[in-house]
Amino acid sequence: MSITAIARQHFEAARAEAASTGYDSDALARAMLSLAVTAFLERRPVADVRQELLAAAENVDPDTDYMFMRP
Repeated sequence: MSITAIARQHFEAARAEAASTGYDSDALARAMLSLAVTAFLERRPVADVRQELLAAAENVDPDTDYMFMRP
């Protein structure tokens, strides 16, 4: 099982639990993002974590083509 599959499995379980207790999916995503940032900061400098988040934010649109992509 890939690391992405493991993360997806746990995230989907958390979404189901949040929904069953009346929490919004966006609230859960914000909490997970906060926990991910905290985990990054345990091992990486702030500037590195900031760059990681900026890269993710700049590449958030799934319909965007990138220069390295081939048709």
